[in-house]
Amino acid sequence: MNSEIKIPSMGESITSGIISTLHVKDGDIIKKGQLIYELETDKITAEGQANVDGQIKLTVTEGDEVEIGQVIATINESEVLPSHTTSIKAEKLPSFFKHSIASKKTVKKKQNPSDSLSMSPAVRRLASESGIDPTSIDGTGKGGRVTKEDLIQSTQGTNGKEQESSKSNFISNEDIKPPKSDGESTPSAVHLSTVKRSTRKKMSPIRKRIAERLVDAQRTAAILTTFNEVDMSVVIKLRETHQDDFLKKYGVKLGFMSFFIKAVINALSRVPALNTQIDGEFIIENKFYDIGVAVSSDKGLFVPVIRNCDKLSFADIEKAIISYVKKGRDGSMKIEDLQGGVFTISNGGVYGSMLSTPILNMPQSGILGMHSIQQRPVVINNEIVIRPMMYLALSYDHRIVDGREAVTFLVNIKETIEDTSRLMFEI
Repeated sequence: MNSEIKIPSMGESITSGIISTLHVKDGDIIKKGQLIYELETDKITAEGQANVDGQIKLTVTEGDEVEIGQVIATINESEVLPSHTTSIKAEKLPSFFKHSIASKKTVKKKQNPSDSLSMSPAVRRLASESGIDPTSIDGTGKGGRVTKEDLIQSTQGTNGKEQESSKSNFISNEDIKPPKSDGESTPSAVHLSTVKRSTRKKMSPIRKRIAERLVDAQRTAAILTTFNEVDMSVVIKLRETHQDDFLKKYGVKLGFMSFFIKAVINALSRVPALNTQIDGEFIIENKFYDIGVAVSSDKGLFVPVIRNCDKLSFADIEKAIISYVKKGRDGSMKIEDLQGGVFTISNGGVYGSMLSTPILNMPQSGILGMHSIQQRPVVINNEIVIRPMMYLALSYDHRIVDGREAVTFLVNIKETIEDTSRLMFEI
């Protein structure tokens, strides 16, 4: 009996994807629940598992674009691994046969396909790219699981050995002779000619979708950016004072993002024009505060949405951010995580950005860009003092937001961050 493996439905907006990774080969004997493929769509990365035991026959290869509902493999259930082997009493065998059987059992355990089920997608992806068998590595994770760091160290060790062993293949300076008059190439010229100077691969659906949305935002909206700077002294002092107690009670660190999310909510309530969006000839004014937070990953930029931020505590917001960062790294982000935001915050400061103009996350009408904190001289009460300053950038859709409203919004954020007691009194 043959069982089909189809690409499952992932929401109305997703119609196709690309098979980014195949974790089995055509003809492999697999087990139910074993990871078969990874599918990249324009929003998320999904995984597919075997639904029965048997021998798999693949109808796609890595890099193929597939549609929702398409059959990508069949599993012949009549071809399965034997549940047991012929029993032979070991005590009747010679000692060298006993040793041979024990060795084969050990090898079989290492090569069991189901071992990969306990590995994270990041580990499986890195193992596939590096060509290293994870079962040959002693894992340092919980329960002996192989971690990403274990693979990286193993890769570095392998590369080191290859470089060490290849030293004997290089020609020393004493052995290099000037090129002959007939144009004979030198060893260095031959070596350089074999170097691959570029690669070419198809754009992933996620990266393609990001590109389309950015171009669409630039082409559709009348994007304008206004700037300001904020003194971070108060927030930094609060974090230093309460960080240990906060971490001890909630199990997460108190970051800057939760302060800015609360400040944005306060500003949105004062300037509702930034909480609107254009839908054809209509203006939709939102009455809720679902804030998107830009999260960067190896696969591209995600903007997961933290729901009802006005009702969440600082700890709740920090936990939500950490959860989304982990999802972005291991590829487990879901479609519903990315939908329905009314405003976006992007923190380029974590990468050292001093100033930038963020692009709108359509159909939202505003996005706040945070940047790196730098000690700069500023004038306070007619005196020059050194303060930790951050540049803020607010990009907005000028079709629906006037300059006065945008400036008022950004000033409100500045005042809230420089005097966080305004959050307590909601002013």
